[in-house]
Amino acid sequence: MTAPDDRDPRLIWTEAGEPRSARYGDVYFSAQDGLAETRTVFLEGCGLPEAWAGRDQFTVAELGFGTGLNIIALLDLWRRARPPGARLQVFTVEGHPLSVTDARRALAAWPDLADLSAALLAGWPPQTPGIHRIDLPDLDAVIDVAVGEVEQVLSDWSGPADAWFLDGFSPALNPAMWSDPVMDLIAARSAPDARVATFTVAGAVRRGLSGRDFVVDKRPGHGRKRERLEARLPGPPPARPLPPSVLVIGAGIAGAAVVRALGAAGLSPRLMEAEGPGAGASGFPAALVTPRFDLGDAAIAALFAQALERADTLYSAIPGAILARGVLQLTATERDAARFDRIAGQPLWSEGALRPVDPAGASARSGEAIDGPGLDMTPAFTLSPAAVLADWLAGVPIQPGRADRIEAAPGGWRVLDAQGACLAEAGVVVLCAGAGTAALLPDLALSPVRGQADWVSGVTAPALAWGGYVAPTADGLLFGSTHDRDQTGTEVRPEDTARNRATLAARLPALAARLEASPVQSRAALRATTRDRLPVIGPVPDQPGLFVLGGLGSRGHCLAPLLAEHLVAEVLGRPSPLSRSVAERLSPARPALRPLAQPEAKADAVS
Repeated sequence: MTAPDDRDPRLIWTEAGEPRSARYGDVYFSAQDGLAETRTVFLEGCGLPEAWAGRDQFTVAELGFGTGLNIIALLDLWRRARPPGARLQVFTVEGHPLSVTDARRALAAWPDLADLSAALLAGWPPQTPGIHRIDLPDLDAVIDVAVGEVEQVLSDWSGPADAWFLDGFSPALNPAMWSDPVMDLIAARSAPDARVATFTVAGAVRRGLSGRDFVVDKRPGHGRKRERLEARLPGPPPARPLPPSVLVIGAGIAGAAVVRALGAAGLSPRLMEAEGPGAGASGFPAALVTPRFDLGDAAIAALFAQALERADTLYSAIPGAILARGVLQLTATERDAARFDRIAGQPLWSEGALRPVDPAGASARSGEAIDGPGLDMTPAFTLSPAAVLADWLAGVPIQPGRADRIEAAPGGWRVLDAQGACLAEAGVVVLCAGAGTAALLPDLALSPVRGQADWVSGVTAPALAWGGYVAPTADGLLFGSTHDRDQTGTEVRPEDTARNRATLAARLPALAARLEASPVQSRAALRATTRDRLPVIGPVPDQPGLFVLGGLGSRGHCLAPLLAEHLVAEVLGRPSPLSRSVAERLSPARPALRPLAQPEAKADAVS
């Protein structure tokens, strides 16, 4: 795929086999000793591995991801000299990302590190803007590649970093990478005792670091370069103790995602659930995993694109989790047809990921006579929630019990049932109880939405959405669903099945006729929503150690994997994959989650 011009690195290859950026007129590395130079300038320059000795978590930030060579060298050192049980997190920024084909060619110069190169290339990020996560579980490492302009990316990163690799092209050729605002952000996103290493000894860089409290030293360079730079921020290394215990309440997709993320971070959480995994909205036999499109809010549109990418990565690792790929969005209103072209043209999506189709194409794709256009969503897919819950909750003890309220206790929180008996205590409690979270956190304005869906066996169809939806199951299809706000009953209602059939027949009459004689199974469940239609995630205001992930509405299976990783980062004080600005908009402290004031009763009129 060709990158847009503003992100195109304009890569060329020299006769010596060096990758070179025609945009900046500089090479990415020396073909003769690029790896040795990386080890000297960045690994030795940041005092590695000594700097991470005794740490259970270490974060490296890099400006200039390039070919990934610095990260390959870092991973090689990490696997040879990491502290037992420690986690490595990398945050790397790239304004002009290479294609995976070019990166593979570049990294082939070091066959001794071919296994690490293969692992990095397997998760190589697309050239779309935003944060793309690469998992390396065998190394207890995770890499977040942020594609975008460096100042904007750093201003939106949560930090902090324990070490910095400053490896943009030279300051004379790429001044934006070394500007004063960027230097301010490096200082602001650094932990005490943070190390900085760079190849350049330019006076502006030296002054920029020393003027922001770094102690700066010149050191002997590598090869033909006489000198390089090291810097260190004074202060004791940060203490980041793990919480003594974490309890997750709720075993739906949100709770399971949090449990998985906690386990990946090195913790062993406990889980509480009243009725078993998937008892709520995650208990249907299939779910469409689709983004929410928002042409008027670029940040939220980007959140859903990032969430869909992350969900795909994590669900794809589970055998049998993905039932079908691709979802065709049909028009639900007259304005949808005009929106499809604009949605597909958003820079959030790789070329061809979203493809408008005419009525003939929509008819061919759906197997129905469709009288309007469609949007073919290649990255969307149909999920088996049961497969995900079984995988992510395997081996996790589930304590039965229905939490009625939560109260502060010495060192954490106490969970009580309706009779006031203590069900559990924990240092950290994470509420993922779906619509049930509203009763546990009455100060959050969460509203229930009742939905009933129906499914049949022996009838197949592609995944389609138009307001109603059709989703393939393992042996048939699911269709629905009703959407009734502020209703809390979960009994199956025959009239709701009739509504779902009518919705299906109005848009897909041939399919509705095919399943007319098929026995129907039905189920109803509750979802939680917010007034601004955004999820709620993070620490509960003024309640240290109490966290919430909820308000996911109908997009829970898309959002939960990414948002769970953000929540765990908040719990542990580690860098988040979510931008700071978006995290603030999803915070439990935001004004939209405050209950609406009840109008005061009017006094009786006095005659």
